[in-house]
Parts: sequence; C-alpha cells; structure tokens
Amino acid sequence: DVFEQLQHIGHKKIEFHISTEIPAVLQTNPEKEEKNGKRVYLYATTEEINNTGFGRIFPAPSSNDKMETEEEDDEIPSEFISRKDLEKNRLSREEMEKYSVFKNYEPGDPNCRIYVKNLAKQVQEKDLKFIFGRYVDFQSEVERNMFDIRLMKEGRMKGQAFVGLPNEKAAAKALKEVNGYVLFDKPMVVQFARSARPKQDANEGKRKK
Repeated sequence: DVFEQLQHIGHKKIEFHISTEIPAVLQTNPEKEEKNGKRVYLYATTEEINNTGFGRIFPAPSSNDKMETEEEDDEIPSEFISRKDLEKNRLSREEMEKYSVFKNYEPGDPNCRIYVKNLAKQVQEKDLKFIFGRYVDFQSEVERNMFDIRLMKEGRMKGQAFVGLPNEKAAAKALKEVNGYVLFDKPMVVQFARSARPKQDANEGKRKK
C-alpha cells in the first residue's frame, strides 16, 4: 500500500511539473491533451513547438499585413509612393503658414488638371510620376492615356508643372494628399490648374467701378 501511494504521488508530481514548465503548449494544443495520453503529449509537443510556431508566426501575419497595406494604399502598386510616405513628408497646416509660398493659398476650381509649383531644380518627370502615378489606374488604357506630366525646366515657368489626371475625383485626392509634400527639401504647392481669363475679367470689373 505504501509503495502504491508513492507511485501515484510520483506520477502526479511529474504531471504538475510538465504543466508549469510548458504552459504555452497546453494553451496552443488543448485538443491533444484530451485525445492522447499525457506521456505521448509530453514528447510530441517539444518537437511541435518549433514546427507549429513557425507555421503560425509567418503565414498568418504576412496575410494580415497584405490586407492592411492594400486597404491603406487602395491597392497602389509598389512602384508609386505610398500614403504613409506622403503623410510622413508632408507639412502640417501650421508648418505651411511659415512658408510664403502658401500665403493666400487657394486650391482653385476643381478639374482633372493639377498645377504644381515651388519645385526644386533636381525634380524630374519621373519624380512627379512616382508621386502622382498612384492616382492613375494603369490597367485602364483610358486613364493611362489621360495621365500627362509637363515639367517646366526653363524660363519663367521653371520649377512648375502641370499634371493631367483621369478625372476630378483623382485630381482632388491628389491635391489633398500631395499639397505640402516636401520633395528635395522644398514643399510642393498643389492647386487645380486654371486659365488667366477669370483674373482678367475681375480686373476689368474693378476698372469699370
């Protein structure tokens, strides 16, 4: 009787010792404890910790990360700038007030053409394509053909550019997200492109008064 009690106590000690050493195993594989014996479960889990651990760590988060980036960037190809980079390098409203180029800033009347000024000398068309290309669906031939960049490199228009986008919605989104973006240490001033006629009409009205 004494020996039998000692044997039972010994088994119980071993079982308690296992549960305290590897609590994570008991949580990750609760079904195995019910189906298999505790001795088999003990030897199997030491190998399975590495196997199942890598399986759970790598595939699951990677798929979640893909879903998150697709939602944030609206499935924007990696060859164009991401929304995070735009926000990271864009001036806040308070910071914009410190720059004279943003004084009396007005976005203008919405249309599908964007006017950009205060560009650095180093800026090239590929830089503007990298930024504004995220607002174009290049799988669509219509949108691809409508996307147009004209960068002025000489004369009075130097440091300015006109960007044609597929529609007003894309242009409005571009204006909102790109205005104030610092490119080559200079903040970009983004507005809707417009002709000089409205200004002339306004000046004529003032003269008549």
